[in-house]
Amino acid sequence: MKKLKKQTLLVLLVCMFIPVVAISQTSAPKVAMPTQQNKIIIDKIVEAAHYKNYVIDFCLATINEAATAEKWNDQKTLETTESINYKNFRDAVYNMFAFYNEIDLETLLKAYQNDTAFQTTNAMTTNDALAYNLEIFANDIVRGRYISK
Repeated sequence: MKKLKKQTLLVLLVCMFIPVVAISQTSAPKVAMPTQQNKIIIDKIVEAAHYKNYVIDFCLATINEAATAEKWNDQKTLETTESINYKNFRDAVYNMFAFYNEIDLETLLKAYQNDTAFQTTNAMTTNDALAYNLEIFANDIVRGRYISK
């Protein structure tokens, strides 16, 4: 009888913790994003570093590789090329700078504006996470994810 009470208690304890585990697995954390003021500064950094051109050039290179490998016709290549839109990738850049404060961003902006070395090898092109996101973005463009039908 004592063994049955222990088993019942164990079953009740396990049943109490099942909802806790289930709830913790359903809510995803929000992606970190900067404030509106910081977004303005980040946009200026992107402009000063010519990162938007870098993203477009990277996507074009990825499209050209796929077009050659898969023998696309000119229309499909053009259609895919026209689907490149930096705005679809901008949140990844914002996320990268989400933990910088306004002073750090202003300092970084001045460095980009004044030093050409920062413009060619910058924090955005050397950040592994952002580079990985850019690769995913370019591959999604190749797969036609952003082509409007």
